[in-house]
Amino acid sequence: MRKSLKENVCEEHLFNKIYNNHATHLYNFLYYKFGDQLHPQDKVQEAFIKLWKKCKDVPPTKAKSFLFTIANNLMLNEFNHQKVVLKYQKTQTQKINHQDPQFLVEEKEYLEKFQLALSKLTEAQRVTFMMNRTEGKKHKEIAEILGISRKAVEKRIYSALKKLREDLKEI
Repeated sequence: MRKSLKENVCEEHLFNKIYNNHATHLYNFLYYKFGDQLHPQDKVQEAFIKLWKKCKDVPPTKAKSFLFTIANNLMLNEFNHQKVVLKYQKTQTQKINHQDPQFLVEEKEYLEKFQLALSKLTEAQRVTFMMNRTEGKKHKEIAEILGISRKAVEKRIYSALKKLREDLKEI
């Protein structure tokens, strides 16, 4: 019986432990990589469902890798699906806003420039930067989540900040 605990994640208490340890990190990873429009919480749940269905094949040591790979692939599939949907759909949204028009224009321009600057970052820089600045994670935590060294995290954040300062210096 002890051997089966080490070989797969079918035991409920072991599965619960994996869920409690990785669900939040998995959600944050998907959120920072793809945004909220593709519903990362749903993909986290789907990944855990797939883990449960394949529990006999996945050893506990590989569960985190399995979850991140499956969830990332689910998000990529959803992203590709959304591209197809948008290709054939025209949406017009009208928003009524009672703020100063000049402020709205400047805010929109700033957000566009900021989004453009973020998109110019490498994926590694963007994910690391967002985990640090938005969620407030420490370098050590980020290193553990991404499976890289602490120095690599520091370098990614430093290079992301440097690039953002260059791109947004006129603002």
